[in-house]
Amino acid sequence: VQLQASGGGLVQAGGSLRLSCAASGRTFSTYTIGWFRQAPGKEREFMAAINWSGDNTYYTDSRKGQFSISRDNAKTTVFLQMNSLTPEDTAVYYCAADRSPYFHRTPSDYDYWGQGTQVTVSS
Repeated sequence: VQLQASGGGLVQAGGSLRLSCAASGRTFSTYTIGWFRQAPGKEREFMAAINWSGDNTYYTDSRKGQFSISRDNAKTTVFLQMNSLTPEDTAVYYCAADRSPYFHRTPSDYDYWGQGTQVTVSS
């Protein structure tokens, strides 16, 4: 599975962005997909994950209600809708694929990674 994240950019505080994770590979629809972010000098941080069918999601507590993850297996794409952004959300955002059907928060549990997309939120 190859992943490519896109949709990042510069947005003002309070604004929204929708990130996309486009995947290639016939088995994409069987993977759990997660979104992570990494700010300069900080560890990679789990944000959200979605199961293979798209009917179960998991969020980090601090972003419940603010971020929304979804997937379109027909288009082999996973989305992360981010609302009410603050400067604290500035980071490089990554999508990752996990063969396991269970939700994981640890980056090392994921098998494939995209290249990341920069999100910058100005105050």
